[in-house]
Amino acid sequence: MSEVVVGSALPTLVIDLTPTFVISTALATRDFTPVHHDTAVARAQGSADIFLNILTTMGLVERYVTDWTGPEAELRGIKVRLGVPAYAGDTLTFSGTVAEASGGEVTVEVTGAVSLGAHATATVRLALPEAA
Repeated sequence: MSEVVVGSALPTLVIDLTPTFVISTALATRDFTPVHHDTAVARAQGSADIFLNILTTMGLVERYVTDWTGPEAELRGIKVRLGVPAYAGDTLTFSGTVAEASGGEVTVEVTGAVSLGAHATATVRLALPEAA
């Protein structure tokens, strides 16, 4: 990866939250809570539809940052604040900015937004490999 500059924007990542995506990611994380795969149950509990689970959101934040850094980066820390639900049928759009960069460590501020607003706001710290 080339030199990292504070203030630089990461490329946007857009994910269509199809019902299949929402259900399959919940099941892949072994989250069998009905609100993540049963529309009737989700609506009976006051939700508009099934929605992403926390583990999927965390994984997508990590994916977003490591897609930018490449596979050699080492995650050092992640803080995620959940916001509005990410319902099936919506689109989840990730954006990010380099907040700090020094000594081979980078901090990235990330937002994952849906039509209702911020679904996830995160700070991710990574160690980048030394340039060859």
